[in-house]
Amino acid sequence: MFWTSQALILGLAHLAASKPFSSQSKRWDDFGVKHAWDEVPRGWELHGPAPTDYTFDMRIALRQDRFDDLVTALYEVSDPTHERYGQHLSKEEVAALVAPHRDSVDLVESWLAAHNLDLASSERSHAGDWITIRVSVAQAEKMLGTKYNVFRHGQSDEYVIRTMNYSLPNVLHEHVALVSPTTYFGTMKSMKATSFIHEGGPTIQSDPNLARLTGPNSLATVPSSCATTITPSCLRALYKTSDYTPSATKQNRLGVVGYLAEYANRADLDTFFKSFRPDAVNSSYTTVLVNGGGDDQSRPGVEANLDIQYTTGISYPTPNIYYSTGGSPPFIPDSYTPSNTNEPYLDWLNFIVDQKDIPQTITTSYGDEEQTVPRDYAIRVCNIFAQLGSRGTTLLFASGDSGVGGGQCLTNDGQNRTAFMPAFPASCPFVTTVGGTTHVSPEVAVDFSGGGFSNYFARPSYQSKDVSTYLTGLGNQYSGLFNSSGRAYPDVSAQAQGFQVVVNGRVTPVGGTSASSPTFAGVISLLNDYLISKGKAPLGFLNPLLYSKAASALNDITSGSNPGCGTNGFSAGKGWDPVTGLGTPDFSKLKKLLG
Repeated sequence: MFWTSQALILGLAHLAASKPFSSQSKRWDDFGVKHAWDEVPRGWELHGPAPTDYTFDMRIALRQDRFDDLVTALYEVSDPTHERYGQHLSKEEVAALVAPHRDSVDLVESWLAAHNLDLASSERSHAGDWITIRVSVAQAEKMLGTKYNVFRHGQSDEYVIRTMNYSLPNVLHEHVALVSPTTYFGTMKSMKATSFIHEGGPTIQSDPNLARLTGPNSLATVPSSCATTITPSCLRALYKTSDYTPSATKQNRLGVVGYLAEYANRADLDTFFKSFRPDAVNSSYTTVLVNGGGDDQSRPGVEANLDIQYTTGISYPTPNIYYSTGGSPPFIPDSYTPSNTNEPYLDWLNFIVDQKDIPQTITTSYGDEEQTVPRDYAIRVCNIFAQLGSRGTTLLFASGDSGVGGGQCLTNDGQNRTAFMPAFPASCPFVTTVGGTTHVSPEVAVDFSGGGFSNYFARPSYQSKDVSTYLTGLGNQYSGLFNSSGRAYPDVSAQAQGFQVVVNGRVTPVGGTSASSPTFAGVISLLNDYLISKGKAPLGFLNPLLYSKAASALNDITSGSNPGCGTNGFSAGKGWDPVTGLGTPDFSKLKKLLG
């Protein structure tokens, strides 16, 4: 994932020639708070002090010197009216824009050396904007002016070592964006997979619509059965992809991101194909193991199977990749075995940006309440998404399954104020967020479709007009419950209920925006196939296109709402709305529009 670069050797030479660190030690004790929680994040409880000799990998994110230039480039290559549209950046060009300033590197290296840490053992990202170094709890507490404790997550019975606050020497604040693990409590077991088994929902063992999907007697309308039981043929008919056969299968790829203990199962996929996509029987997907991820075929995951069965079910024969990201096991209170940070989300992100070739489309179906993610952490993760988008990858995220917010909808800033609860990464402006629909002829918003407005990220210019129009129509309703100037989501939507998924050999009905995101990803992957087959660049970051010329090629969803927080939530309506976004895809119209 990381490697020590020549810059490290040069840096060490520079340090050897500089003044002794002891003469500068005073400034390392001049702390300023970087991030602090007012209360233990909900769902977690204090278990006890962390053992001082416990060691972990500390990740230090250095300020990216030319990140504003990267964002400028991202919007230029993603804007269909700009002369640079489609001229995506290379891995090396991105690295040059996000590399830290030499002053930042020198200061951080001096700080680490002042704490007697072995710089030669540190690892650097390709761009040099991340430094990873092994530290003990005692060292970390001294470096960050804090106290680490063991916390337990009640629902998953998972333990992590975290801190309620951390500080940095004031001289480092403008040079260091983030230190991890510190105040981000989320782990993959406490994050929400945005899917759920629909207990008692209808199931079918084979698809009666397959014979009529293509050919002279192809479906003129979407079968009424698709209102309750979704299969690939339903989605291919509904979103008009059934007549398209991918041809750029040597270049185009579709990625699905999976996390701790969620394994896609090949036997289940084969059973799924036999029942619902017979022409794909005997095809499969590639598993890429990230950071010790597994591929246990005896433990099929509902989330993983849902994702891979529907990305392949729509995009076949496009190659699909399932990224199984491991991360370290959770901390065990009675065993002080050294481990990593137990933050597999960062593990996957740092892995993927270091790859030379990245799938043109990637879908992810996990998320947290935005307020549970420290702002500095969320910003840094969101910035990584900008890097991927600038390289020509479309990133799709599920919008969540709690409407405008689940649970008590209380702020965690010490005020316990009632408010809508936006989700992250759905709220990041550099990703395309997918909400949920249900029924056919017409589609309507599904009532759990996550949607709202970020409290961390400002509204980006690409959606300003559409969101302003919606807010004007909304008036003063829900005033004070959401940040009307924040990044609004979802951007688009797709079916989210009644998906027929094979798990352990049996068909299981599954719902959630976890179904919506891979569905939309499948359609985008087909569009990328079309573009690549014509010698054109893939779509990359979608949103500037979606909110401009592509809006007319989407099916506007005008009814339904997403209740939550004791309210009826937002309502779908004409144009963009924070329930279904701009609408669901029409492949034939999008393909024609892209030429």
